[in-house]
Amino acid sequence: MDDERLPPLPAAVAEIRLAVRASLATVAAEAAATATPAPAVIVALSGGADSLALAAATAFEAPKLGIRAIAVVVDHGLQYASMDVAATAARQAEGLGLEARVVRVDVGAGAGPEASARDARYRALEAEADAFGASAILLGHTLDDQAETVLLGLARGSGAASLQGMAPASGRRIRPMLSVRRATTAAFCAASGLTPWQDPHNLEDRFARVRVRERVLPVLEAELGPGVAEALARTAEQLREDNEAFEQMINETIEDIVEHAEAGIAISVPALAANPPAIRQRVIRHVVASEFGVSLSRTHTLEIARLVTDWRGQGPLHVPGCEVRRVGSRIEFTAS
Repeated sequence: MDDERLPPLPAAVAEIRLAVRASLATVAAEAAATATPAPAVIVALSGGADSLALAAATAFEAPKLGIRAIAVVVDHGLQYASMDVAATAARQAEGLGLEARVVRVDVGAGAGPEASARDARYRALEAEADAFGASAILLGHTLDDQAETVLLGLARGSGAASLQGMAPASGRRIRPMLSVRRATTAAFCAASGLTPWQDPHNLEDRFARVRVRERVLPVLEAELGPGVAEALARTAEQLREDNEAFEQMINETIEDIVEHAEAGIAISVPALAANPPAIRQRVIRHVVASEFGVSLSRTHTLEIARLVTDWRGQGPLHVPGCEVRRVGSRIEFTAS
């Protein structure tokens, strides 16, 4: 009798399908809990190896869970023949069995080309998710992307919030492959007969992320030994756990020490002073962010904290979004 056993599944294909299956199972479970009849997900597809592997794994796993999957290709219009690249990616998605849409966006001149393109892309993906009633947007970020994000945050001195990197899930945005190496997505595509697009921006060292990817991380691996990327990703995970605990403490603290003032909001000085600096400063940042929609720098945060810990009668502080002054035993925040 002929051996009719199927050939073994390539390890890269198995690893990514398993990661995607876990994320989609969560989507399916949430849909069942809310009696959603036909859950849908958006797959963010650029045509690169990471997003193409994500799309292929989703195309394989989603039907088994009764999930409708739509690939959305965002054309930023920043490169020559970007329309052709987007159209090719959409055809690949359709060849995998996914529905596919190409969305053209205008990238403004905001905080730089990378940040502006990212903001425009996320707005487009959220709009498509709304249009299709999708409960999740699947993004193709990998462990390598996470390591680069943490290292960039460390270099910029952005604090613990930045060093947390990207969350596996944030609102509708889900990153199933944060534990998967970039080399695995390339191996997945090779094993599946898929030809990914090679983004020329990934070779331009004018971008800090490219320099980290092509120069900094390889040097760290060479000098410190293998496993640096995994260690950075673990650091991000540990800091997210710490931050979740901090956030719970902050919320409980704010309920006790924050009150509404005539033209804004106020915090009790003795209550703030009784907390350690980490809690005190987080309360200040949280209050300003929630009340005035502004993220304070560390410099501004420390200046406000001095109204509690080093009070010498100094006048009001003018920080982004608000004015802060000490009035008796309270710190008052009013819109500027």
